[in-house]
Amino acid sequence: MTLLSLDVLYVIAGLMLTFVAARSARNFTHRHCIGTTSFWGALAVIFIFGNLLPAVVVGAILVWLAVLAAAKQVDAPSEPPVSAEKRSAAADRLGNRIFIPALAIPATAVLSTLIVTWIPLGKVQLFDPKNPTLAALGFGAIVALVLGLCITRSRPVIALNEGSRLIHTIGWALLLPQLLAALGGIFAKAGLGKVIADVVETAFPTQYPFVAVAVYCLGMALFTICLGNAFAAFPVITLGIGLPIVVHRHGGNPAIMAALGMLSGYCGTLLTPMAANFNLVPAILLELRDQNAVIKAQAPIAVVLLLANILILYLCVFRF
Repeated sequence: MTLLSLDVLYVIAGLMLTFVAARSARNFTHRHCIGTTSFWGALAVIFIFGNLLPAVVVGAILVWLAVLAAAKQVDAPSEPPVSAEKRSAAADRLGNRIFIPALAIPATAVLSTLIVTWIPLGKVQLFDPKNPTLAALGFGAIVALVLGLCITRSRPVIALNEGSRLIHTIGWALLLPQLLAALGGIFAKAGLGKVIADVVETAFPTQYPFVAVAVYCLGMALFTICLGNAFAAFPVITLGIGLPIVVHRHGGNPAIMAALGMLSGYCGTLLTPMAANFNLVPAILLELRDQNAVIKAQAPIAVVLLLANILILYLCVFRF
């Protein structure tokens, strides 16, 4: 028996989305009340009943979500803002303790993943054995929620309301990571990796190991810039360049290649407005005048990190 599986976490997320949809439906002053309620309600159905629904039904729901977003029927309802005086008073009262819940998520996820294998639970498993890291990340989010309520001394309904407000602010961009990751799988199935491999073989002297490594890392970054998600770029570039050239031709270590290749893709994430949920939404939430201010601040670090990835991958992938 698994105490905390991904299915349980999906249901929890679906219930939160149901609350968001219900909250939208109750706001009769919202101009796009029907479209917004329909969007979050349909998404909640996927999260809660996704395993029970036929694939064609889930596909139809996703198309409907895309139609609503494209028709600009999904937006945040107008709500009275929290006064600057109240926010300033809360910031002074909480101080740096406000960062504890955010730091608790990665800390709990890492510790849970490392320690859970040492806990003798018999036939009972704490996390999903197929996806222990993701399940541990979900557990970290639950721990962070409890810590946040304790630190702020707020009622649980406050967390629901503020979570709903944040989801409304992010809007349809909340779906981008999942959709782009799925797009990468579709590209891989369509054979795009083979096309990229042919182009790379023709354009670059990949018989040299350093060139092969550089092209792989740069390809991950550039493809991520185009798609906005490293998970979408990874199957395409790895099947087209990483495995056939870096691993099979030059004998590179596939684990090292995959880890640093994904990190190179993340460098591309820092540089693209296509990663709207990662780069544009924070600018909106922080009320920055320049919508691309986050990207401009991240760009120097992204470039330096990408160059470092190329060097580290070249020094390690053929030697370990």
